[in-house]
Amino acid sequence: MTETMAEPTTAPTSRTIWARRVTDGVEPKNVIIAMLPLLGGLRYGWKGIAWAAFAALFAAVIPTLFIQRGIRKGTLEDRHVGHRQRRLTVIPFIMGSVATSFAVMLWLDAPADLTAMVAAMFASLIPILVITVWWKVSVHTAVASGAVVCLAIALGPWWLLLYPVVAVIGWSRVVLRDHTTAQTIVGAMVGALTAGLTFWATR
Repeated sequence: MTETMAEPTTAPTSRTIWARRVTDGVEPKNVIIAMLPLLGGLRYGWKGIAWAAFAALFAAVIPTLFIQRGIRKGTLEDRHVGHRQRRLTVIPFIMGSVATSFAVMLWLDAPADLTAMVAAMFASLIPILVITVWWKVSVHTAVASGAVVCLAIALGPWWLLLYPVVAVIGWSRVVLRDHTTAQTIVGAMVGALTAGLTFWATR
């Protein structure tokens, strides 16, 4: 299997245009930036939003800056890091960044659910990194699926109604030939199980 399944010479269609909008609009960093303040605000008010912003800085903003630097230097080809082997460099950096925020949040006694959410993010990256050694599992669906499950645990089962969004994200990744259907399904399962169990156990 080739590292990237995209066909840049194929003219865009309405289907691929919409798929690109979904892939870019609901990419992992955007899910994290939206989900953390939502959880923090609903559970802890303004204090929660402030801590959510701190967590998002390390879980989304700093990793994005790292990826953008790699693109400028030519070591990374795109914002979604389509090349599987290059993900083996990016994922450990993200894990280090997330672990840093987790340590600070524990030290300063941050709100429990937000600290647990950061722990869930870190835990999810472990199987993703292992799988990525030999297979390009979808980080898009892993992050989205994990976010939905964690919100459902923290705020109530009605949040599981967001799960069709995860399916749409998976559809977009397959349409763009960035992943196979199996890779998006496994990503969603890894995210739900790892993030959900870690969040439940540590909150």
